[in-house]
Amino acid sequence: MFDYTFQWRQAYRHLPRMLEGALVTLEIAVLSLVIGITIAVLLAVARDSKSIWLRAPATAWVEVARNTPALFQIYMAHFGLGSFGIYLSPYVALLAGIAFNNAGYLCETFRGALRAIPQTQTRAGRSLGMGQAQTFRLILMPQMFRISFLPTTNQMVWAILMTSLGVTVGMATDLTGITQNLNARTFRTFELFAMAAVLYYLIAKAVMLAARLIAWRLFRY
Repeated sequence: MFDYTFQWRQAYRHLPRMLEGALVTLEIAVLSLVIGITIAVLLAVARDSKSIWLRAPATAWVEVARNTPALFQIYMAHFGLGSFGIYLSPYVALLAGIAFNNAGYLCETFRGALRAIPQTQTRAGRSLGMGQAQTFRLILMPQMFRISFLPTTNQMVWAILMTSLGVTVGMATDLTGITQNLNARTFRTFELFAMAAVLYYLIAKAVMLAARLIAWRLFRY
């Protein structure tokens, strides 16, 4: 028989702590996306380079990031590097793992965006006396970010959800970590994780709404 007694009031008392964890979750997601975008731009350029010394490492990064589980990548950052005497805290390991994953996926997104830009744009920049780097920075990169804006937003949502994997390496200050600790103390599993799921949903929806507003403001012409 279904005789579970819901105790929502007991769970609601822990909502402030869960909100603190939600802020840490959002912080990790934002930082991982910023780092991931920075690396992804470099990887996208390296992937299309004629130099094998640039193309090979960039291709290896993308292949590993896109074809292995995100949990494996976080584990390698936390436990794997420890085998070489490099010890990362759960926070840094989680951030590094998600940023590594973000960079791999965003690299291909940016490459697709670059290939969608007509070659005449590059030739126009060079005809104005711009060098290759200046043409990329002033002409190609702004258009690349515009084309890939919405896919990048989806990656941000994915980064938010990936932070929940931090509990596997001892992360205790994000939303999932705090929820897990509260569950161990109160045994209100359904109530606490249901609240956590709602918070994840609200964060993701807020990010998507903000992205649509930004896109409407920047790209309406």
